[in-house]
Amino acid sequence: MGKGPYAGLLLIGDPHLEGRIPGFRKDDYPNAILQKLTWALDYAEEHHLLPAILGDLFDKPRDNPNWLLVSLLGILQGRNVLSLYGNHDVHYNPELTEHDSLQLLVQAGVLTLVAADSPWQGVMNGRAVVVGGSSYRHAIPERFVAPAATIGSGTPGTGPFVVWLTHHDILCPGYDDGRIKPVEIEGVDLLVNGHIHRRLEPVACGRTTWITPGNISRRSRSDASRLHVPSVLRIDVRAEGHELSYVTVPHLPFDDVFHEGITETVVDDRPSAFVEGLAQLQARRTAGGAGLIAFLDQNLNQFEPEVAAEIRRLASEVTSETSV
Repeated sequence: MGKGPYAGLLLIGDPHLEGRIPGFRKDDYPNAILQKLTWALDYAEEHHLLPAILGDLFDKPRDNPNWLLVSLLGILQGRNVLSLYGNHDVHYNPELTEHDSLQLLVQAGVLTLVAADSPWQGVMNGRAVVVGGSSYRHAIPERFVAPAATIGSGTPGTGPFVVWLTHHDILCPGYDDGRIKPVEIEGVDLLVNGHIHRRLEPVACGRTTWITPGNISRRSRSDASRLHVPSVLRIDVRAEGHELSYVTVPHLPFDDVFHEGITETVVDDRPSAFVEGLAQLQARRTAGGAGLIAFLDQNLNQFEPEVAAEIRRLASEVTSETSV
């Protein structure tokens, strides 16, 4: 199943699987993301596309619940899935170890990690294709020389189509926190980056186009998240050239996924107003206490420092217990 021949690639951005519900989400997040990943892999198989995960398959590198790992093994079994590892996949950056959950999937043979010295090689629609990658904190090459075996394969006179996968802070329009400036990479046609959770406009640098497709889900409640459409990036490979398109991953409306916001600030310093805000939180209770912490950040300045510190201490104890 899922072994090819392939007509192209399907790039899957940062699933961030975990066993608990993050932030302000109110749905069954663990199973919702498993369903999205399954949908993407089924879509890839149906359309003869080679799937690749752009890092951060997991949100926590270790101590993921057994039921989640068993579910993943069942979903990935019998498929050919490429992957990187992201910053959330590894505990001791930048290397993946036997203690990290992702390594279990690699050892089980259901995920294949790509790197500069171990790229995927094959032929798609008569075109030689190479897929390399730079996992989190691994250097992006300044140039790439395709393996000799691919030079003479595919359409005569046409060099291999090279796709490079990354999980880095790329400086692109719309993302000012990036540290790596896009440049032309000799020997690379497309660089596709994970790590950044929303889709950004592509950046063309000579032969190399840098692409940021964004996540297949929305983890946080924000204006950017509200605008983001969970999608996968489809790359159809032709004998000469390629075609890019986004495929929307089935998802619920934003307001069905996230708790609505509470009153941003308490309008006066009456104790009753503060209590009213806490009552709103009770109605929109989140699994990890994200709403409580945000509310306290906005409103504790009305209390004496000693009182505010004690409230924070109690809140920390409560949220730590709910996070276990």
